[in-house]
Amino acid sequence: MSDDDFLRLPTGISGLDQMMEGGFPFPSTVLVAGPAGTGKTTFSLQFLAEGVRQGQQGLFFTTLSEPTQWMLRFIGRYKFIDKEAFGRQIKYVELGPVLREATSHAQVLDFIEDQIAEVMPQRIVVDPVSVIGDLVPGNYRTFLYDLTTRLKNWQATTVLTGEVLPDQLYPIEVSYIADAVVLLTYGISQEGARRKYLEILKMRGTNHATGRHLVDTSAKGFSVQAGLR
Repeated sequence: MSDDDFLRLPTGISGLDQMMEGGFPFPSTVLVAGPAGTGKTTFSLQFLAEGVRQGQQGLFFTTLSEPTQWMLRFIGRYKFIDKEAFGRQIKYVELGPVLREATSHAQVLDFIEDQIAEVMPQRIVVDPVSVIGDLVPGNYRTFLYDLTTRLKNWQATTVLTGEVLPDQLYPIEVSYIADAVVLLTYGISQEGARRKYLEILKMRGTNHATGRHLVDTSAKGFSVQAGLR
């Protein structure tokens, strides 16, 4: 495949796209991993909001998180997203009830595909995917492989968020099957302050920046200070 044939989706995250040849490969699956509070959900919503600006459809699966009305309440202060896009350009689907009641992982996969077929999104988020292993029946790694294969067959780029403990880098099971791994971490800056950092650990078919880069989150969204570590 030539560079001209290798399609990419811009993330809409300031400073990030130039670190990876213009955006995430399309289609692909991207693991965004980090401990609580590092900005995984904000990152994901900003990725979907950029899709709205590009005229693309988005689909947000929440596994064990807030109902839609609470999500909208907390994102209301963000300037990068239009709340009116939810329910139209961005569909919000709660996976929790399905995960708790499913008797096989095929049921979960079929439900996910039904939602995708309904809106045909180019951008998908599963937030967080790391809790599914405790809920879905059957072999978790087989489920993840089948999930990512189906997602890419639908011609979409999917962000899978992974919650980790402070001493972990990423969920190992998910990292094996993801086309890209982006780490969000905490650290101490040169000035001695606790800061957030982003690192592109891997991205198939892409020349990307390496090492940790400073991150800022504000009402304007998630931004990466490329080159500052």
